[in-house]
Amino acid sequence: MMLPICYQDEHLVVIDKPAGLLVHRSKIASGEKLFALQLLRDQLGQHVFPAHRLDRPTSGLLLFALSSDVARQLTTLFTERQVKKSYLSLVRGWVKEGAVLDYPLVEEHDAVMGQPRLEKSAQDAVTAYAPLAHGELPFAVGRYNTARYSLISCSPKTGRRHQLRRHFDHLRHPIINDTTHGDGKHNRFFREQMAFSELGLRAWRLSFTHPVTGNPLDIKAGLPASWTELFNHFGWDSQAVMAKAAAWHEQEA
Repeated sequence: MMLPICYQDEHLVVIDKPAGLLVHRSKIASGEKLFALQLLRDQLGQHVFPAHRLDRPTSGLLLFALSSDVARQLTTLFTERQVKKSYLSLVRGWVKEGAVLDYPLVEEHDAVMGQPRLEKSAQDAVTAYAPLAHGELPFAVGRYNTARYSLISCSPKTGRRHQLRRHFDHLRHPIINDTTHGDGKHNRFFREQMAFSELGLRAWRLSFTHPVTGNPLDIKAGLPASWTELFNHFGWDSQAVMAKAAAWHEQEA
């Protein structure tokens, strides 16, 4: 399995992670044999160091350092919120306007080897978001005669686990195909009727200052076939929508 590379130099590399691929080994998925870190290491023939993480079901841009020193510098950029990240998110319902959600989240740790799930106290969690497009389908998926959805541009200002998924659930606009925080009826509808089975969350743009050269980097990921088909279902013009997403990223993210 070859991972798509969106950017590479002698210090770092950015891939377009497929939905469903783990970033690295995890005790909660001990049976898995493929991981982004392992695949990229073998593909490049050298050690790689993940600078951040994406949830397993989330697709999109994932940044790796090619040395431990650069990895430390990238970690500092993320910690100091010097990396601008934008996601596309397909959610249930119509989100009419953008906002900044400041809603603390309790950090969760998965249960491992029979041990109970542990929780910390609530920590700051901030997400900026704005609607890009709306769609209405003539199907009674829930209690209404039609089903409404929104395509959202969103940017996490903090790095809490499952932050975007939990924040949109809090707003009562859960992300499509989120099996933990989503709406089961709408998830089934998308899997069975729309042939869209992946999580409706995609990391499409990263902007930051290169930790070694000092040059600005602005890395983008295109739309995979599954998302292009989704846009077609709703009649969304991909160029127009992504231009709107780009403008929002440059101004707000």
